[in-house]
This record gives sequence, structure tokens and C-alpha cells, in this order.
Amino acid sequence: MDAPLQELVSAVQRTKTAQILVVTGAGISLASGIPTFRGNDPGAIWKKDVTQLGTHRFFKEDPAGSWEWYLSRFDKVAGALPNPGHRAIAALERFQLARGGQFLLVTQNIDTLHEQAGSKAMVKVHGTSDRYRCDRKGCKNGPPGGSVLASSVDLTAFRADPHNSKLVPRCSECGGYLRMHILWFDEYYTEHDDYQFHRVRLAAERDSRLVIFVGTSFSVGVTALVLDGARDRKVPIFNVDPTPRIDEPGITHVVAPSETALVELCEAVGAPL
Repeated sequence: MDAPLQELVSAVQRTKTAQILVVTGAGISLASGIPTFRGNDPGAIWKKDVTQLGTHRFFKEDPAGSWEWYLSRFDKVAGALPNPGHRAIAALERFQLARGGQFLLVTQNIDTLHEQAGSKAMVKVHGTSDRYRCDRKGCKNGPPGGSVLASSVDLTAFRADPHNSKLVPRCSECGGYLRMHILWFDEYYTEHDDYQFHRVRLAAERDSRLVIFVGTSFSVGVTALVLDGARDRKVPIFNVDPTPRIDEPGITHVVAPSETALVELCEAVGAPL
């Protein structure tokens, strides 16, 4: 075990009754076959024009095009399974709670791999791929708090003719367009209650005593919030990533894939997978 990982082990062992905050990005799901956004893998989504397609503006202009694009992405990762990194985070949560501590996982990912691995104390701050919501504010199925299970929406007609705007899925309550239940690039963390941004802010600015980033590019607002909060309170900060994408003081880099480093961490602290 190299020195940075041993430092992380020691930090976890010290954080007995306080909160451990883990923030994951797309890198943790790479070993499950899901491409990153800004990584170096051949399928990195950021290499495509996601900043234009992944917007509410594009949805309003072309709802059929937005649905077609997102379904093509989701279809490529259908059937993906949690990897050892996901399972290690769930194990770390169980370990921390069992010894009287607190734990929070904040994931930027919209896949459901953390849930499948067993994570419970979790905020999906960018939304989730297994739910849709109405685009009309005030609708029961729309913001600030409404959504529907994706499995409850029949997409047969739309998939047969995805260029036909008349076949875009509609809300069963008001007849408005349904949309993906995710945070788009031209939206805010406060757009929907499910993003639980207040909970993230409390963890970042008050509650956490150890912060562990995993597989993130540090390119979004939530990572800046957590970094600033940890630095202001002099909380230890670790970054688990085989190719760290940030070079700033105060961060200890564990340069290794999460699916190996996090498993070693759990084994070292006695957190059964």
C-alpha cells in the first residue's frame, strides 16, 4: 500500500463519530462500461457537443431530438452492473454507521449503480436516469418535487418513430411533455427538490470531517462547493483517481483506479464488502 492510500486509511480510522463525505463522478462507473464525460477514455461523452444537447433550451427547441439523444445514451449502458468501487463505497457506509459515525455519498452520476451496490445515505445531485418528470412547473409530476418512474412510461410508439414530435412522451396528469429527470447545463441545483442541494451544502460547509473525491473532473459547481467548504474548515481532502485532473494544494491524491484503491481501503479498515 502506497503512502497516500495509507494516509486515507488512517484518516478513515480517525473519523469515528463524525461524517465522512464521499463525492463521486463518472470515473467510478468507467469500470462498469459507462463512458465518462471529460475523461481520456475513447467513449468520453464530453468529446461530443453535450453542452448544447444537454440543455433545457435544446429540449424546448426539439423535444424529440432531446429524447432520442438521451435514450441512445441510456440504451448503451443498459444492463451495466456495479463494480468493486461502487460496492466498496457501500461497504464503507455500513462500516461508518456501525461504529456510530455519519456518512453521505454525493454522486454526480445519473446511473443507478450506487443504489444497486447498496448505498443508502446518498444524494444524486444531478438527477437520475430511472425517473422522468413533467416539464411544466406546478404539475404534480413536475418541479418542485414531482417525477415518475421511467418504467411506468410506454416508449414503444416514440422508439418506432423517434423523429416525430407528436410521439414524445406526455405527462399523464397535465398532458405536457415529459423530460429526463436530470440537471441540464443551463439549469440550477435548486431546480428540483430531489437534487437535495441543501443537504449537500450542509455536509460541505458544516458536517463533514473527511472528504473523499472519487473519479471526478472537478468541473462542476458541487465539487467547488465541497472543496471550498473543506478548505475553510481544514478538513482532510483525498482524491482517488488514476489520472487526477486537479493540481491544487491541500489535496492528497491516491493515484489508482477506484475499483482497486477503495477495495484496499475497506480491507485495511475492516469494512467487509
